[in-house]
Amino acid sequence: MCGAGLLFTIKQEFLPRTSRITLRPLMKLKKLVKEAAETSRPFRITKGEDFRLKDHDPADTGGLEDKDKAIKTLKRGVELLSHLQEKLYAQDRWALLMIFQAMDAAGKDGAIKHVMSGINPQGCSVTAFKAPSQEELDHEFLWRAHKAIPERGKLGLFNRSYYEEVLVVRVHKELLEAQRLPKELIGKDIWEKRYEDINNFEEYLTRNGVVILKFFLHLSKGEQKKRFLERLEMPDKNWKFSMADVKEREHWKDYQKAYEEMIQNTATKHAPWYVIPADNKWFTRVAVAAAAIEALDSLDLQFPEVDKEKKKELAKVREALLHNKE
Repeated sequence: MCGAGLLFTIKQEFLPRTSRITLRPLMKLKKLVKEAAETSRPFRITKGEDFRLKDHDPADTGGLEDKDKAIKTLKRGVELLSHLQEKLYAQDRWALLMIFQAMDAAGKDGAIKHVMSGINPQGCSVTAFKAPSQEELDHEFLWRAHKAIPERGKLGLFNRSYYEEVLVVRVHKELLEAQRLPKELIGKDIWEKRYEDINNFEEYLTRNGVVILKFFLHLSKGEQKKRFLERLEMPDKNWKFSMADVKEREHWKDYQKAYEEMIQNTATKHAPWYVIPADNKWFTRVAVAAAAIEALDSLDLQFPEVDKEKKKELAKVREALLHNKE
């Protein structure tokens, strides 16, 4: 089932002077995309009304139990993503926005690094949303995110996002005060209004050709503790850890409630949430890649066709090069 079916052998040939991959026969490409869909769909939420976080196991691997096979699966997924991203860039009609939200140590950085390892940097951007600056606080809460939306033909990744406004700001009420909103605008329904604003914003983006995929990397509290302890033993990971991370664990239940209500209120068909199990990093990365593959393939991306005039021009260029006696 999920993921394991991606492990068939694919013969690849790289054409001269191009990075396009050819998968022979064509049915193998279709099979790979189909298996990617089967991997990601069980974790996709498009209607949030009945969503309950407790119904999702952070240690689930979707039937894929072998880490080594998962690594091979991811490699093939990365190669296919590279091919699809090249088409996205060449066609210049759509954009893909991938949003990552999670508790600390859930693996957002690692997922972005590994899944996007084969993507041409010219067609990709990563924006990390940290504590807002004074300039950002003086604007509406979607302002800094709107500036970073990927342009047509590109793939954009948000490491955290405007969803922090209904997560960390909700858990830490003092952060809302720092936004200096008029007091009459801060009522009991402020979170519902922000959900509404976010839904409207995302609908606006999709109407303008931005495909939105939202990933909540669902980590268990026990696995987070394990990863924190491992970071303390690894000098090259010490910089990622601070006492603030431990203090945030004290608000675990509040965050889980905030994440649950966030998904309940903002999961839609045009901007679905993927609740990805995060206790096993190797599966997290496979599932994220699979969702991106399915989304890009659904756009029926094609390399632009060259018209007759352009073909004539290219023929002249070829002739000129062939007759050049250098």
